Amino acid sequence: MEYVRLGKTDLLISRVAFGAMKLTEAGGDENVALLVRKAYEAGLNLFDTSRKTPESEKLLGDALYDIRRNVFLSTTTAAKTSDEIKRDMETSLMTLHCDTVDLYQLETEKFLPLPGGADKIYDTLADFKKQKMAGHIGIVTTNLETAKKAVLSDCYETLQFPFSMISGEETIELVKLCEEHDVGFIAMQPLCGGVIENIPLAFGFLHQYESVLPIWGVKNQDELNQILYFNEHPPVIDEKFHEDVEKIRMFFN
Repeated sequence: MEYVRLGKTDLLISRVAFGAMKLTEAGGDENVALLVRKAYEAGLNLFDTSRKTPESEKLLGDALYDIRRNVFLSTTTAAKTSDEIKRDMETSLMTLHCDTVDLYQLETEKFLPLPGGADKIYDTLADFKKQKMAGHIGIVTTNLETAKKAVLSDCYETLQFPFSMISGEETIELVKLCEEHDVGFIAMQPLCGGVIENIPLAFGFLHQYESVLPIWGVKNQDELNQILYFNEHPPVIDEKFHEDVEKIRMFFN
């Protein structure tokens, strides 16, 4: 397994991350435990969840119980006020059976909390770091302008944003902006919500960007095996590869 530095967090993360949102479809606690254990033994060391999917967060917390100290854990709040965020954090820590998360993310669209704001949201996130409840803080958004502002603010250590081989040039420019500001770029929806069916090409496209960490949603052994295989055997990046990718990109753009 290859590992990359996640921006200014300095965390060394496996080139693929485990997305836990679909664990409710895995068929029960035992199947989830087997799935998470296999991913861990294969070298995946970042497991991502969210308070928006509380059952998945609980399933992941239970499955990671005895190996929590050996992996990196990220979760997300979509709460709108400082008090709600505090409650979400307390609930997440309890659900995940830990006293700290390595990366705590705020999901937001058109509003970007900043230090000293009357809403106190950013200051609450910063306090989590001071209290060692969170190792690092990041933003999750699908809004390009909010994403750019977050990167340029230098207040957030990571950005989670949709990125796949059919993303537009503006998203590729966002990836470059993150590199310039040493902000870790976490790619959500690497298959664009199931629109992309050619997984080898999708994998190869993202693999070209060493600073990009894709999160792959996993709900069964077949999906995990596929992710592990293409991570170890990425497609050859040659002229034909670029031609095939460009055909698909032109079709969707």
